Amino acid sequence: MRRPLIAGNWKMHKTCAESVELVSRLKELISGVDQVEVVVAPPYTALAAVADAIKGSCITLSSQNTFWEESGAFTGEVSPSMLKDIGCTYTIIGHSERRQYFGETNATVNKRLKAALNASLTPMVCVGETLEEREAEKTIAVIDQQIREGLAGVSSQDMAKVVIAYEPVWAIGTGKTATPDQAQEVHQFIRQLLAKIFGKEIAEKIRILYGGSVKDENIDQLMVQSDIDGALVGGASLKADSFARVIKYKT
Repeated sequence: MRRPLIAGNWKMHKTCAESVELVSRLKELISGVDQVEVVVAPPYTALAAVADAIKGSCITLSSQNTFWEESGAFTGEVSPSMLKDIGCTYTIIGHSERRQYFGETNATVNKRLKAALNASLTPMVCVGETLEEREAEKTIAVIDQQIREGLAGVSSQDMAKVVIAYEPVWAIGTGKTATPDQAQEVHQFIRQLLAKIFGKEIAEKIRILYGGSVKDENIDQLMVQSDIDGALVGGASLKADSFARVIKYKT
């Protein structure tokens, strides 16, 4: 049985003080929740403060990105071991905004993924198609390529530790959401593809999250789908009340 995972990606929002205020309120609202794993991904500047604020709670810390080298002359980058040292358990890799604005590719996703695994960080690897690709009926082909190239060379043993997040680019921050059936169709394809590459036993263990305008109004319908194991939440995770409602979804 795959334990559901709800992760909040705060993107470039919240100062240290605002981050602590948000996570402190969230702790109160979800006290006693144990059937769902809860993860927050504040900006780099707030990671240490949030790590302190969530001690003793059910909330786990993630970074929004990581670099593939352990150290060196890489101005502006942060290594997996640095993130581990500050208290991160997870790291988001290959988010569509990283691909769109910062030149992330399947090859660099692969390098970051392997570096994260080597540092014992749990990677949340993002895949997803653009509106143009969906309208051209290329969704499956795009996801296939992103999975095969992004996960190339990863052992089955390591793959069991990886989380996949399907985020249709056209649904991120737009208010549009894939219907539960559309999301399930892609999630099912991803699991079947993982079974081909890594074996059915491993594929059945891997959690596949849905992301893209997830909010309290649609989480219940998404979470009843058989291959949707949680959500990577953007805007709705910036307010404690709405994020808590997502975490406390009803099926």
